[in-house]
Amino acid sequence: MESWFMLTLVGKDRAGIVAKVSTALCQKGCYLGEANMSRLGKNFTMMLMVHFKGPLDQFTDLVDPVAKRLELNYHVDLVEGGWHNHIQPNVRISVKGLDRKGIVEEVTTVLAERGLNILNLDSTVTGTEESPTYNIFIEGVASKGFDPLYEALQVLSKEKDLETQLIPIVN
Repeated sequence: MESWFMLTLVGKDRAGIVAKVSTALCQKGCYLGEANMSRLGKNFTMMLMVHFKGPLDQFTDLVDPVAKRLELNYHVDLVEGGWHNHIQPNVRISVKGLDRKGIVEEVTTVLAERGLNILNLDSTVTGTEESPTYNIFIEGVASKGFDPLYEALQVLSKEKDLETQLIPIVN
């Protein structure tokens, strides 16, 4: 039985996590597919598509020792594998404003209503503890064109006091 698994690992950020996890998996016969790895605050998270010739319980048995050794929490899901036909983004959007509850919900809801299919979203908090700034970076597909998104960003700028920018991506 050949399967693809989505392996998610989360733990305290420190050097060597990627090398140790990828080495452990490869030594057990796994093929690493697409991955997304990121530091979030003082934490590190990895999402890996892993091809393994065996069932879920065997895959979990080989992940468990390395996760414990590195003090990482993990989760495994069976996923569809194979060649991926990726949708390419045609727009980049950045939004910046005073950090507050609800900013991601407000921005993503307005953009989705105007036809944005979000493919990637990254955010950071900068500034100071007294005056934190929330930064959102989005790549997506403008399914209804750019004009509705420009209009949505103008509304967010005026009504929510956010700095916004839309940059078309030419593929």
